[in-house]
Amino acid sequence: MSARNQGAPVAPRGQQLPALLDAVEVAEALRTTPRHVRRLVEERRIPFIKVGRFVRFDPAEIGTWLAGHRVQVTDRSKHTGW
Repeated sequence: MSARNQGAPVAPRGQQLPALLDAVEVAEALRTTPRHVRRLVEERRIPFIKVGRFVRFDPAEIGTWLAGHRVQVTDRSKHTGW
């Protein structure tokens, strides 16, 4: 292994690395703007990967992140005054 690749994540033989998304693609998937996605990155509120100076997103991590931000439905009939 060369010094340049030392410590770099490598997919096990026979497996492919995940196709990473950029901010525009994540914004399209979330139905928001790239600017909002970049702000989430700056505030460290969304999982991302730095590839040199580029910011990329693993679709599986974004899915997990979305699941963690899901708001559960509540039964409004249990609330008084509604």
